[in-house]
Amino acid sequence: MRKIIPTIAASLAAALALTACGSSTPSTTPSDTGAPTTSESAEAPTGEVTVVKVGASPVPHQQILEYIDENLAADAGIDLEITPFDDYVLPNEALADGTLDANYFQHLPYLEEEIATKGYAFEHGAGVHIEPLSLFSSKHAEPAAVPDGGLIAITNDVTNQNRALKLLEKAGLLANIDDAASVLSLTDEQNPKGLQFEETNPEIVVTLIDDPKVDAAVVNSNFILTAGLNTEDAIDVEAVEGNPYANILAWRTDNTNEGVAVLEGLLHSPEVAEFIRTTWPSGNVLPGAAS
Repeated sequence: MRKIIPTIAASLAAALALTACGSSTPSTTPSDTGAPTTSESAEAPTGEVTVVKVGASPVPHQQILEYIDENLAADAGIDLEITPFDDYVLPNEALADGTLDANYFQHLPYLEEEIATKGYAFEHGAGVHIEPLSLFSSKHAEPAAVPDGGLIAITNDVTNQNRALKLLEKAGLLANIDDAASVLSLTDEQNPKGLQFEETNPEIVVTLIDDPKVDAAVVNSNFILTAGLNTEDAIDVEAVEGNPYANILAWRTDNTNEGVAVLEGLLHSPEVAEFIRTTWPSGNVLPGAAS
């Protein structure tokens, strides 16, 4: 049976620079590490129940894991012990120190940034689902209505800020955004409307949609869901085709828990894909990796 462990840290102050949420490119794990790959069968190798301690964002990741634990895990020989996290910093710390066997909350660009800056020895599976970024406004019905010098609320983490800037480019508010662009590096040519930006933690951005000073806010989908919003009400939404930000399962390179491979397989099962489609029919969460 599923065991939900209380959140290790719900403090917003703990949610520092970087944002979560996977790669659309399937992972190939080196064969000499013994780590799981998506090609392995979603069956417990020993025939015994294996406990897998996994950390996740409450929405939608924990919900997907709960579905697996309640409907698929027993037949596959695993038992999920799920720890929800309200931020994007602690899940990787808990994975690194051995508190968790795996975590499910981040996309590959975020994971790669974490590995580069913090030295984590992690591996990952293929993309499970995509949560498109959305541009919300309580003041304007379309992006074109955002005035020159308008204020945009945006995440302060490196990976998703660039992603947000590309959404603003798609919306016609910015131009020629490259992979290195940040709000501090924008040129007049890239920012022809002279937009201003309020950078803050991703879980705070969603609370600024109704701020009278803010013209629009770029919000991560898991916080959209937590706030009870819907991407159908956004004034623009990130493109899904070719999107590299599908969410992934991650584990340590020295992982010895065979249940992690089973969980990775179940995350890519037809049952999970159908659960995602039926639970979020409006497109807030989309199953699979973009192609």
